[in-house]
Amino acid sequence: MSKFSFKQAAPFLVLSIVAIAAIFIPAKANYDVGKYNAADVAWILVATALVFLMTPGLAFFYGGMVHRKNVLSTMIKSVVAAGVVSVLWVVVGFSLAFGKDIGGFIGDPSTFLFFKDVNSGEPWSLAPTIPLTLFALFQLMFAIITPGLVVGAIAERIRFTSYILFTVLFGLLVYAPLAHMTWSPDGLLMKMGVFDFAGGTVVHISAGMAALAGALVLKRRKAHLDHKEIPPANIPYVLIGTGLLWFGWFGFNAGSALGAGSLAVSAFATTNVAAGAAGLSWMFFDVLRGKKPSVLGFCIGAVVGLVAITPGAGYVAIPQSIFIGAFAAIVSNLVVYAKSKTTIDDTLDVFPCHGVGGIVGMILTGVFATKTVNAAGVDGLLYGNPEFFFTQLKGVALVVVFSFVVSFIIFKFVNLIQPIRVSDEEEELGLDASQHDEKYSQGTLLVEEKAIYIEKNSPVQETI
Repeated sequence: MSKFSFKQAAPFLVLSIVAIAAIFIPAKANYDVGKYNAADVAWILVATALVFLMTPGLAFFYGGMVHRKNVLSTMIKSVVAAGVVSVLWVVVGFSLAFGKDIGGFIGDPSTFLFFKDVNSGEPWSLAPTIPLTLFALFQLMFAIITPGLVVGAIAERIRFTSYILFTVLFGLLVYAPLAHMTWSPDGLLMKMGVFDFAGGTVVHISAGMAALAGALVLKRRKAHLDHKEIPPANIPYVLIGTGLLWFGWFGFNAGSALGAGSLAVSAFATTNVAAGAAGLSWMFFDVLRGKKPSVLGFCIGAVVGLVAITPGAGYVAIPQSIFIGAFAAIVSNLVVYAKSKTTIDDTLDVFPCHGVGGIVGMILTGVFATKTVNAAGVDGLLYGNPEFFFTQLKGVALVVVFSFVVSFIIFKFVNLIQPIRVSDEEEELGLDASQHDEKYSQGTLLVEEKAIYIEKNSPVQETI
């Protein structure tokens, strides 16, 4: 067994303090169900579950693409966010994102501290037909998956406990402010006139820029330095993950209508069409460049299409979603190729796919948005409103700079607390064994390799 240290105990102690403090929060409930719409409540409950399903979907998607010795460590980093962010959201995250406005930038942390008054409060102003608790849970699912997206860029070399700390700080300092600025009626971006239907900025650009920052701070893997090709561990996992993500994305986008109406139906349709067009576009573009059509190509392209349609799903018409998906896939494909010529080690191309995909989607929303789809929306450049197009550009620029700078600082700060990157020996052994004492293929320890690692690196005797 390893020696006891305060750093090892800190996560458990923090959770224990939070759990004990929660005992003393008074319980309240609002049973006035007459003011809610049953159909809307039912649909958002389903949509909330669908968005949650995206988290294990993401785990399969990423887990299938890394080296087999890092499958479990990659998958758990996506899934563990469901635990970390759920607790954080109840304690203070929801307040920071949707609490009483402070300067258009952040919510007052005391507004819904420990979900105070959430279960008995008035509905959210932009979702009057569903309980505030349901709105809070729906938004929670977005907060869970966002740090999970960053995992793909920093996979195969980040220490697990460092990632946990990053998730907490990212949720507090990047995600919550962006959610408030974008979706709160008093938020800076909303007041600017920036439109983001389901999270192009809040989720995808923020995760993409954090991924780029993380790749720069963590630096390159040894395999990347040696220009080694790393075969995907399990391509069927990637296919399963893509299916779960695509399925869950219907809740992600159509649920963002916050009601069971025609707008949800339109968002559902644009989501599916953009994903299909993007998958084909990526695959056929690869063929155009002399490659063979691949399972990975279609899957990655489909996810890029889902990312790109997210900000405009409830603002653009169905035909235009074909162009959005197809165009975004080509742009991301080219950025992946350009990135491969640099020294940036974004393991699973999170920045080119999510960051760039989100940027393209936000900009094209400024082109194709139309009030004929959503009367509460706005007409875009194609419909004679260049002002909205430039507003989208300004919003994108603000989010890109904010997300990258704050995320870069977070990664640097975490590295001051403890080394953010595993040792060369741990990286060579694989994070499944070195971080979790588990193995993907058989669920047992890599006994011989682990014994060698312990002999080289630890004066403490360990029984294997």
